[in-house]
Formats: sequence, C-alpha cells, structure tokens
Amino acid sequence: MMKLVNTIAAATLMFGTAASLAQTPPPPPPMEAKSSAVAYVAAAGAGDLFEINSSQIALQKSQNAGVRSFASMLIKHHTKTTAATMKAAKKAGMSPPPPALDPGATASINELQSASATDFDRIYLAQQIPAHQAALDLHQSYATGGDQAALRTSAKAAVPIVKQHIAAATKLQGGKMGAMSGM
Repeated sequence: MMKLVNTIAAATLMFGTAASLAQTPPPPPPMEAKSSAVAYVAAAGAGDLFEINSSQIALQKSQNAGVRSFASMLIKHHTKTTAATMKAAKKAGMSPPPPALDPGATASINELQSASATDFDRIYLAQQIPAHQAALDLHQSYATGGDQAALRTSAKAAVPIVKQHIAAATKLQGGKMGAMSGM
C-alpha cells in the first residue's frame, strides 16, 4: 500500500511539474506546403504572422533586453519575408489572402498572453526554436521542390534569415540572455 502511495505521489509530482513547464509551439506546416504554391504561401504567411504576433507580446511582457532585441529583430525580418512571399506569389499569378493563424498557433499565442512574468521568456523561446525549425524545413523544402519558380527563389532567400533566428534563439535559451549583438 505504501509503495502505491509513493508511486502515485511521484507520478503526481512528475506530471504536475511537467504541466507547469509546458509550452505549446505552433504545429508544423502541412506536408503539401513543401511543394504546392498555395499551401506554401499560406504556411509561410501563418508562420511569419505567429512570429510577429508572439514577438509583439514579448516586447510588452519581457523585461530581458536580449529577448526584447530578439523580438524586435523577428518583427522586422518576418514583416519583410511576408512581403517578399506575397510579392513572389503575385508574380506567380496568385492572389493570396492575408496570412492567418491556425488554431494551434492561436493556442501558442494565448499561452504567451497568459504566461507569468517569471515564465514568459522561457515559454517564448521554447516556442520560437521549434517554430523556426519548422519554418526552416518548410523554406528549404519548397526552395528545392516547389512548383513555382518565383516562390522557390523567395523561399531560398528566407533560409539564411531563419537560420539566424534559430541561432539567436538557441543562444538566448542557453542562458546568454544579455543584449544580443548583430541584431
């Protein structure tokens, strides 16, 4: 009986701790976005919109200069990549709707909005890394196998930007949360 009580207590402690550390990265883009122009434009736009919106929240909530600098960089860069993607889509004869968040990205945004001041930076960065890894996969895949040349060029141009973001987020997450250089 005591062993069962200890097991339950340990499980409660373990799962309780895991729940308090949870963060919800937005879901990866659909597979068809790696080769289909319509799906790519929607996924790239949604990814940029998540980065912009989550970073606007970071500017409001983070007290860390490094995180705030990172967030400002993301807003600037993702605004530019959205414009480049839309321009390339129009060059390809498309009329894409404005970017929109899917329910998973909306849940991630909601998590940031409700995060405590002490948890915010950790949750924000824990969302940024997988979101940018998914974006990197999307852009690299479309750049090599996409069905529209103008969008392949735009996707290829986004790759080094996303790699820069992953490196900066990883550095911040690794405990070097001072002001970031080169942003």
